[in-house]
Amino acid sequence: MNELIEKICTEANVTPEQAQKALEAVAGFVKEKFPMMAGAVDKLFQG
Repeated sequence: MNELIEKICTEANVTPEQAQKALEAVAGFVKEKFPMMAGAVDKLFQG
């Protein structure tokens, strides 16, 4: 997960905190729209 946060920071020019919040928002959106994928999303973004 840290690798993804670093990539978002670099590519979007945001702070690590902003990148973390963005990932949380994306994960929440995917889980809301595709509840059957909630477990996979949790595993993907855990850490």
